[in-house]
Parts: sequence; structure tokens; C-alpha cells
Amino acid sequence: MKTENQILANLSADVRERLAPHLVRVTLAQGEIIHRPGDVLTHLYFPINCLFSVTITMFNGASAEVGMVGNREVLGINAFMGKSETTQTEYVVQVPGSAMKIDAQIVRQEFDRNGELRDVLLRYTQAFLGQASQTAACNSLHTLEQRLPRWLLETQERIGSNELPLTQEFISTMLGVRRAGVTLTAQKLQERKLIAYRRGHVQIVNQSGLEAAACECFSAIKDQYDRLLGEK
Repeated sequence: MKTENQILANLSADVRERLAPHLVRVTLAQGEIIHRPGDVLTHLYFPINCLFSVTITMFNGASAEVGMVGNREVLGINAFMGKSETTQTEYVVQVPGSAMKIDAQIVRQEFDRNGELRDVLLRYTQAFLGQASQTAACNSLHTLEQRLPRWLLETQERIGSNELPLTQEFISTMLGVRRAGVTLTAQKLQERKLIAYRRGHVQIVNQSGLEAAACECFSAIKDQYDRLLGEK
């Protein structure tokens, strides 16, 4: 499992030293809500081995994931985008673990005066918008049999582990589908020996096979991140 955040790791020593006194390591529990729609963004989070889901909830209470943030990313990009300090999205901990937390005002100050940090964060913003766009297209155009492998691979990519502590109920909420559909699709993947599933836990046992079962969206998103932020 990865033990550092890739954005922080790729910054120069000088920038890391300026940020270091303001970074606090926090431990986050699964299902913990970090930000609700309309709240002012007061902090940013650089995940180490946890994973965040960025979700939108409709008036009828239905929710779906529009993006995920793991160890090569940062949660809370609105905080350094002008006056966009609030958002209609909710941030929830998908996989428990640790992250580095920092006051948004500190990041805004460094963003304004430091070209290196600004360049990295803007390139990441472009990558995240690409992820959100690809996810929207995937949810509209691809079957659950393609989307579930893609989603599991993206989760694995962002926590650096084949062991995914996820319930089928949570997966169904993130994908915006019925739990019965996730159960059936997961059973098929297990029968093909691509994953092993027990209550509250998914293990990826055949990486190449799962990638072959997924739609092209996983590789498209990964290629864009590699191009903009460097290969992991």
C-alpha cells in the first residue's frame, strides 16, 4: 500500500518545507462525511491510503459518485479557484485510512505566490475534470458489467492495494444502481476468478483479467493522469 501522497511527493523540497508545518496527519473512518453541499471549504486533504468519493445527491435522495480522490490527488480543489469556496457535491470517505489535512487559506496563499504549486494543482484540476467527464460518459454509455470492473480498478489505483474494504450496498450507491445488480455482476466476476468477494471486502485476484473486463474508461483516465502528473 502507498504510504505517501503523490502530489506532495512530487513537489520540490522547498515547497514541501513551507507546507510541512501546516500539514496534519488525520485518520478517517469509512462513511465519514468531510464536506456537505453548500459548506465553505475550510481544509484540503491529501490522501495517503484512504479514498474519498465525490458524490451528488438528487432531490429524491438518490446519490451517485462523480469522482474519486486517492493518493495521487487532493480533495478540495474549489478552495483555490477564486471565490468558488463552496460546492454542490458531498465528500465522503470511501476507504478508511490516513490523509494530510491543511488549512485552505494556507494553500490559497501558496497557490497565489508559488508557480510550482500552482502548476501542479492546475494540472491536477485538469486531470480531475477529465476523470469526472469520463465517468459521466461511462455511466451513460457502458453496462454495469463494464463499469464495476472499471470502478474497482480505479479504487485499487488510488489506494495502492488489491484489498478493497467495500460493501455491495456502498458500491451500488456510488455507481447509482440497484444493489441486486451489483450482487449479480460481482458473482459473475468471482466465477471468472477475477475477484474474490466476502461480506464487506473485495479482493482483486486477476489484474489483467479485470482490466480486460472493464471498459476503456479506466485506461483513458489513467493515461490522462500519467500525462499530466507523471506516471505513478
